[in-house]
Amino acid sequence: MTTRAVIALGANLGDRAATLSSAAREMGSLPGTTLIALSSLYESAAVKPHGVDSDAPAYLNAVAVIDTELSADALLAAVTELEHVHGRVRHERWGDRTLDLDIIAYGHVQQADDRLTLPHPRAHERSFVLVPWLEVDPLAELPRGTVADLAVGLAHEVRPFEAKAVN
Repeated sequence: MTTRAVIALGANLGDRAATLSSAAREMGSLPGTTLIALSSLYESAAVKPHGVDSDAPAYLNAVAVIDTELSADALLAAVTELEHVHGRVRHERWGDRTLDLDIIAYGHVQQADDRLTLPHPRAHERSFVLVPWLEVDPLAELPRGTVADLAVGLAHEVRPFEAKAVN
């Protein structure tokens, strides 16, 4: 049985665009998993536990929609391994990172345990999740409302990313 899952991708260190593109391809290659949609890239300020950190490198963000036969826990283990492969180190909470992969939704599952809370507990307040998610699934919903309604007041916090040409 396959389950539709939504994964938020982010990076603010290294070649951000290449890392997100590679991670999306690799997610689509996980056992029993198909990449259904990948949003455009969006840029946002880094958010730390104390709020926006304008001194930290900006993030590139995207949202992927996948169909997977993996359980939620197996998917979490797989995306955590992808982060590791891409050089993610966990020195500080919400620190700068080469790759961040968050499971935002896993079907209609609602759960909260030490490892995984579904849907993601802060998705409803994160423009860098809502705006790209809205792009790839305009009818998406969270327990707090539709993604479209939740994104309305936050869309100004992200901007479409346009890669700069290298001369």
